[in-house]
Amino acid sequence: KNTKGARSANSKLFRSAQQHNMKALRYAYVDRRNKKREARRQWIVRCNSATRLYGIGYSQFINQLAKSQVRLNRKVLAQLALSNPEDFKNILQLVIEND
Repeated sequence: KNTKGARSANSKLFRSAQQHNMKALRYAYVDRRNKKREARRQWIVRCNSATRLYGIGYSQFINQLAKSQVRLNRKVLAQLALSNPEDFKNILQLVIEND
C-alpha cells in the first residue's frame, strides 16, 4: 500500500491511511508542477547573472535572441553559461551585433 512509510495511525487505520494517501497524492501532483517551475526559475537566474557580466540585462538578452532568430531555450543557455562561458559570450556578442 502507498501508506507503508507513514507514521502512527496514518499507516495502521484504514480511514486515516486513506486520507493520508489522498493528501500525499495531491501534494505529489502539485509538486511535479512546482519542480518544473523551480527549474525554469533557476535557468533564468543563471542566464541573468551570466549576461550581467557583459553589461546586458536578461530581458534585453532574451528579446535580442528572439529578434536575431537564435533558437536556444533557457535550459541550454544556462548550461552554456555554466560549462562553456566562452561559447555563451560568443552567442551574446552575436546577438548584440545583430541588434
